[in-house]
Amino acid sequence: MWMGGFESLLWLVLGLVMLVLAVAALVMAALAREDAYRAADKQTKMLWLILLGVTVAVDLFLQMLFLQIAGLIATIVFLVDVRPALQQVSGGRGRRGGSSSDGPYGPYNGGR
Repeated sequence: MWMGGFESLLWLVLGLVMLVLAVAALVMAALAREDAYRAADKQTKMLWLILLGVTVAVDLFLQMLFLQIAGLIATIVFLVDVRPALQQVSGGRGRRGGSSSDGPYGPYNGGR
């Protein structure tokens, strides 16, 4: 009996993780500019919004394992491939376009 409860809890946690990832990817896809998708040579913004929106709906309402796995694959492809390409094209967030040796007043040239 205890093992069945653990298995149920495990599936609940996995389902929740898949849902959170899909929602995060959907928000990131919605916030990216449309022209960044074209510049990065990726599929259109609308296609990614539809794919990730269907993934969120499946994770919330249907909970069919095959569809959840397909949605998880789409989410992972977006997070690992599309999002970094969009960030590279649009300038990213954390860095403001300089090299790693740039200081607050310009590039560091080693005292030359």
